[in-house]
Amino acid sequence: MTTQRIRDFLATRRPDGPCLVVDLDVVRDNFHAFRHSMPDSAIYYAVKANPAPEVLRLLASLGSNFDCASVAEIEMALEAGATAARISFGNTIKKERDIARAHALGINLFAVDSHEEVEKISRAAPGARVFCRVLTDGEGAEWPLSRKFGCVPQMAVDVLVYAHQLGLESYGVSFHVGSQMTKVDAWDSALADAKRVFVSLAKQGIHLQMVNMGGGFPTKYLRDIPSAEAYGKAIFASLRAHFGNQIPHTIIEPGRGMVGNAGVIKAEVVLISKKSDNDAARWVFLDIGKFGGLAETMDEAIRYPIRTERDSDEMEPCVIAGPTCDSADVLYEKNLYPLPVTLTIGDEVLIEGTGAYTTTYSAVAFNGFDPLKAYII
Repeated sequence: MTTQRIRDFLATRRPDGPCLVVDLDVVRDNFHAFRHSMPDSAIYYAVKANPAPEVLRLLASLGSNFDCASVAEIEMALEAGATAARISFGNTIKKERDIARAHALGINLFAVDSHEEVEKISRAAPGARVFCRVLTDGEGAEWPLSRKFGCVPQMAVDVLVYAHQLGLESYGVSFHVGSQMTKVDAWDSALADAKRVFVSLAKQGIHLQMVNMGGGFPTKYLRDIPSAEAYGKAIFASLRAHFGNQIPHTIIEPGRGMVGNAGVIKAEVVLISKKSDNDAARWVFLDIGKFGGLAETMDEAIRYPIRTERDSDEMEPCVIAGPTCDSADVLYEKNLYPLPVTLTIGDEVLIEGTGAYTTTYSAVAFNGFDPLKAYII
C-alpha cells in the first residue's frame, strides 16, 4: 500500500530514475504488531531484508534484536545502537576468520548445520552458544528456501552433541518454514521436529533452551494474508501442543513481514511494443527489472502490486520486462499482468510491497544502470 506520506514525498521531491521510498511509520506499526501477537518471543529482525541505517536505528530504539548474515551486517546493527547480546550470527555458512571477528565484537550466538561448522566455531569462538538449523519442506511458501540450509533432525542431534563435546554451549535449534509463508499452521511440523531434537538431547544430558522459529511472515502483495495475530495464535498453539508447560525461549526473525509493506518503488515506462503485428500481448518495459532490485520476480514467485494513475481505464494482460540487455530480465510473461490499455511511454508506475529484498538485490551498475536509490522517510 502506498501511504500518503510516500505520495507526498514523491509529489514534492520528484526523484529522478527508479527509487524505493520506505515509510518508517509502517515499520514501527509492524514491529508493534509482532510484539503484540507474539509477546513471549524475542524479535530478531532479519537485517538482509533491508539494512537501511534508518530502519536499523528505529528497530534498535524499539528494542529489537538482529539476525545477521555477515560481519558487515553485525557492524551495521552495532552502529545502529544494538548491543552484541542482541545479535545472532544466523548464517550457517561462515568463514572462520569472520566467526573470530564476530566473537571479538562480542557476538556469542551462532547458527550451525554441520559438524564442520561446529569445528570452526569451537576454534574461533570457544565457549559460544550454538543452535542447529533443521531442514523443513517449505510447502506453502511463495519463496521456498530449498535444501541449502539445515540438516535432517537426527543429524541436528549429532551436530549438537558434537558441539557440546567441543566445549560449545548447545543452546537450541532453528528452522525456517520458507519466505512469504501464507499457511499459519506451517510452523507445526517444524516445532514437532524441534521437540524430538530436545528429547533426544535431554536423554544424553544436554538440555536445550531455545527454538529459533525463523521468519516466513509475509507481506501483502496481490493476495490478502493472515494477520500477525493469526500467526501468533497458531504458533503458540503448536508450541503448547508439542512442549506442554515447558515452552522454551523462542525467537522469531521477521524480515519481509517487518519492512515489505513499508516500501514502494517508483518506476517509469520506457517502452511499450509488440513482437509481431498479431501479437496478443503488449510488452511493457520499465526502467527497473530483475537486476535493479526486483530479483524476487524470478520464476514469477513474487507478484508485486503495480499501480498507475490510469487504473480506472480498461485493462489488458501484458508482458512486463526490465531495461537491461539480458534476456532473463523479464518480470512477468508466463502469467501476464493486467495493465491499463491507455498506459503510455513516460508514465510513472508504483510497485508496492517492495520494502524488503530490493535494494540489497540491486546490481552495481549492471549495463551501467545505477543501483536502486532508497529514501527513508
